[in-house]
Amino acid sequence: MRIFDPHVHMTSRTTDDYQRMHAAGVRAVVEPAFWLGQPRTHVGSFLDYFDALLGWEPYRAAQYGIRHHCALALNPKEANDPRCAGVLVELPRYLLKDSVVAVGEVGYDSMTAEEERAFEAQLALAQENDLPVLVHTPHRDKAGGTRRTLDVVRAAGMPPARVLIDHLNEVTVGMVADSGCWMGFSIYPDTKMDPDRMVTLLKQYGTDRMLVNSAADWGRSDPLKTREVADVMLAAGFGEDDVDRVLWRNPVTFYGQSGRLDLESGSEACPDYAGNTIKRG
Repeated sequence: MRIFDPHVHMTSRTTDDYQRMHAAGVRAVVEPAFWLGQPRTHVGSFLDYFDALLGWEPYRAAQYGIRHHCALALNPKEANDPRCAGVLVELPRYLLKDSVVAVGEVGYDSMTAEEERAFEAQLALAQENDLPVLVHTPHRDKAGGTRRTLDVVRAAGMPPARVLIDHLNEVTVGMVADSGCWMGFSIYPDTKMDPDRMVTLLKQYGTDRMLVNSAADWGRSDPLKTREVADVMLAAGFGEDDVDRVLWRNPVTFYGQSGRLDLESGSEACPDYAGNTIKRG
């Protein structure tokens, strides 16, 4: 089984997680830029973070047989701080980098005017750089935030096929399915979606344009949740081809629109804890 986690924050995970993910079948990830928990107050802090997503994190992942790409953006939460506005000035040069396969996470946190301005500006940058977009939907008033998100995407003229609306649930999936955008679901231990609910939605809406991610970060989360969804899908009667579509081919198709997705290069083997070599499968 091969798994592509299209949204996971490996900066906040240990190297043990990389080995566990490889053993579970994860062979590729996209790490979107996000809020680190402690608010950043200087543009330079973002630039160091972007540099780490472009350099250190792909190197760390490759040692464990996992191909790492990233999405870069000024995230919605920190878009409210005027001290961070300069990130939008610096972002265009980072969007030219080979391993950047999308602009993201963009969108809404608290539905403020500042968030919307940053959202619109980064949709424009995505179009200028011919990149797809990963959109964060707010945790509060999710239905209202998702509706507003779709309105902004339409007004920007962004093709729906190049937009992934993430953190969806039973309340919001229908409107995104109707929009033509890609649908993203974050599987968590306690919040967001769980594997059984996800499989129920797959039965209802099918596997087209559906992406499943762990969104694992510094909070209570689990980077193996993608594998759990795959196992529950098989137990529920989905075939191996269905699993491969949702857990591999869909994220490859979406991020492949960047023209930069490289799943061939990188380490062909990874070390185990004892320093032995594990062949990639």
